[in-house]
Amino acid sequence: MSDHDHHSHDGHDHIPKNERKIAIAAALTGSFMIAELVGGLLSGSLALIADAGHMLTDFASLMLAWFAFRLARRPADWKRTYGFDRFSVLAAFVNGLSLFLIAGWITWEAIQRLADPVEVLGGTMLIIAVLGLLVNVVAFLVLTRGEGDNLNVRAAALHVAGDLLGSIAAIIAAGVILTTGWTPIDPVLSVLVALIILRSAWKVVSESGHILLEGAPTGFDRRKVAADLEALAGVNAVSHIHAWSVTQERPMVTMEVTPTPDADPHKVKASVKTRLRDTFNIEHATIEISTVSDQNE
Repeated sequence: MSDHDHHSHDGHDHIPKNERKIAIAAALTGSFMIAELVGGLLSGSLALIADAGHMLTDFASLMLAWFAFRLARRPADWKRTYGFDRFSVLAAFVNGLSLFLIAGWITWEAIQRLADPVEVLGGTMLIIAVLGLLVNVVAFLVLTRGEGDNLNVRAAALHVAGDLLGSIAAIIAAGVILTTGWTPIDPVLSVLVALIILRSAWKVVSESGHILLEGAPTGFDRRKVAADLEALAGVNAVSHIHAWSVTQERPMVTMEVTPTPDADPHKVKASVKTRLRDTFNIEHATIEISTVSDQNE
């Protein structure tokens, strides 16, 4: 006999809140992107225009993350029985990959500027960088405050963090340029920011890729799970364990449980589900009950 529980999707409870966070961050980033582009054109600063292009990619990434949450609110249908939650993981994966491209672009620009220095207007750069820092700090706080560790939100926060670090680097660079006139500080600090972005990007890409490849949920070791469940009263053996995640917040597991001959299969199934929920934080489990004779066939 088999059983399949239909639990409420806990991950959905956080979607409106996460969606709101992303929307606010996108509005802040998009607004300042326009202001930075205008400032760059008025001052003739290529550095500011280039950073406005960077913020344009971040704005696009935030909008992708926002769209993913909007899509995830749609109910499951006959074609997509798990719903659209997985799209948010795909968005995190794409955003993570775009961080690699951004870091590569920053490094390339830095090399070009070291080889062929351009005029940097330190005063204008400092003003715009300070304003950018304030905007990015607000956007970062909006994305990171509160509970939860949603991959999509974290990927979006990393984009904003990249801008935040870029603003800090620009402020330091502007200060050095204004006091010493040494312009190479700008590309040197840009490479440092790119390396920090790469480290964070790898973590997001690897985690979202793990989910997309149906990897086991974080911390789930089927050997330990089997040993733990087989210690329960009435459980003879646990086999064919398969675990994966629809999203980071929605782990799933299927398994075959063989009760002892004198045990009540219904009670065994209930105790296994309770153990999975309380000890391993897995709400959605499909348990197939088999007998010793089934295993010998």
